[in-house]
Amino acid sequence: MLKAVFASVLLALPVLAFAQATKPATPAPGPVEHPRVTMHTTQGDFTLELFPEKAPKSVANFLQYVRDGFYDGTVFHRVVDGYMVQGGLYSRDLTQRRTRAAIPSEADNGLSNLRGTVAVARGTDPNSGTAQFFVNLVDNRRLDYVSNQSGLTWGFAVFGKVVTGMDTIDKIAALPTRAQGPFVGDVPNPLVVIESASVVGEEKAAPAPSSSTAAPASAPAKPATTPARPATPKKGEKKTPTPPKAA
Repeated sequence: MLKAVFASVLLALPVLAFAQATKPATPAPGPVEHPRVTMHTTQGDFTLELFPEKAPKSVANFLQYVRDGFYDGTVFHRVVDGYMVQGGLYSRDLTQRRTRAAIPSEADNGLSNLRGTVAVARGTDPNSGTAQFFVNLVDNRRLDYVSNQSGLTWGFAVFGKVVTGMDTIDKIAALPTRAQGPFVGDVPNPLVVIESASVVGEEKAAPAPSSSTAAPASAPAKPATTPARPATPKKGEKKTPTPPKAA
């Protein structure tokens, strides 16, 4: 009897070994999929790649505005060649659109404000970013996070980069600027309109109204001083433009 049981166990061992050998291995986690957004403007198109693993709140916020059709019909209202282009809040008549609540800053995510990156524009409060964004025209490392001591050292949260159409951004940057509407300068002439924005691979949402007279639901903090072009540097010094500010 014992011999029979022992023989049965021996016969089962190869089957168990084979089953263990053929058990599929647990797949390694794949890379995080980066969503992309294409913007069609009156000066050409460009596409942004977003980094949800580095700036999840900023990316989710931006994507929601895109899916809502919020950016359709807004303009780039501030252009400083050799620095950045900023937009995402004002309609063609330079009136503000109603935004959702502000989001916490993610400027300490390790991403740097290098040429071609896109970041959240904000007011003096680091946590005042809503719909506005800016694209860096050069390496603006001085806009990076340093510490949480103040709004000046907090920096600006990078959440994506331009992957195609940087020539469009440079074309916008090269436009002449003027004072217009509530702004004392830096408004491109002619105005650069974002005709549509959509998430690559997704059906386009219905466009938002072209303008709104309602006050923002949670307007970004006002800058302490009116944005203006940087003062002319002394010989041998470089220009130090004012940081992007949500108006």
